[in-house]
Amino acid sequence: MLNIVLFGPPGAGKGTQSQKIIDKYNLIHISTGEVLRKAIEAQTPLGIEAQKFIDDGNYVTDEMALEIIKEELSNHKNSNGFIFDGFPRTTFQAEQFSGILSKYGGDVNVMISLEVQENTLVKRLINRAKESGRPDDRKEGIIRKRIEIYNQRTASVEDYYKSFGKFESVNGIGEIDVIFDKICATIERYK
Repeated sequence: MLNIVLFGPPGAGKGTQSQKIIDKYNLIHISTGEVLRKAIEAQTPLGIEAQKFIDDGNYVTDEMALEIIKEELSNHKNSNGFIFDGFPRTTFQAEQFSGILSKYGGDVNVMISLEVQENTLVKRLINRAKESGRPDDRKEGIIRKRIEIYNQRTASVEDYYKSFGKFESVNGIGEIDVIFDKICATIERYK
């Protein structure tokens, strides 16, 4: 089982690269953000609760994120593996995540972090809002708050995976296919 955590701040290109990785390695894509957006659209209890956090540019609680992951894993028990996009976002989630994955006979093979400067991220997200209409990408203040939260709370997850020798960094600026080739070279070292 191949399990990849694709990491990086909002706008780093995780969604774009995830789709290419899924196609090449036949993995199941799990994006907590995508699950939450669908729940919000459907106005499920989870979606209503998540909306309160997301509207302010915050992450949902660790417990909400972990429940999403457990449910998604249980829905795809016989897969070749997973690509986790935007999860785990805290060290607590990363620690709990290892235990959850072990129940399915796996662990994280590698965390790949897409590195992109803040001003580029802001430009990308504002452009994405024009194309996708995502409400969390429309206001520069909320975008910068999301990046700040990422830097304060989420970036420490890198240290967690570094301590296990499972962290790799890839420059997320440039041609999509060039970035993808670098990601694939990294994945091949950890398969």
